[in-house]
Amino acid sequence: MNEDEQDWNFPFEEPLHEVFPQLHAAQNAWMSQIDSISAPDRKTHELIRLVVTVGLRNPEGVRRHARLAREVGASWEEILGSIMLTVPGHGLLPAVEAIPHARRGFEEAREAEQE
Repeated sequence: MNEDEQDWNFPFEEPLHEVFPQLHAAQNAWMSQIDSISAPDRKTHELIRLVVTVGLRNPEGVRRHARLAREVGASWEEILGSIMLTVPGHGLLPAVEAIPHARRGFEEAREAEQE
């Protein structure tokens, strides 16, 4: 696959790769090591990453990690409950703003399972 056909996971990847391809490659290698951590289990791993993206107010991250959490067995109740656990630390607004993005990611994973 050439660069023009590359499927970027995040919107920042293509411009980063264009300017700093080696930095992009190093970041991908580092992230693959994070993804390989075996404990906690993969579902908990994705739920943790989901709540971090809620706190960062990163809607694309929320969507992505809700989708990945669903893919590894998380229910909508687990995803929603995890989002609501962010309220004491980050406030109600980031949690409420995250819900539709999480729902979209959850539904994307559900639809992919049905295909």
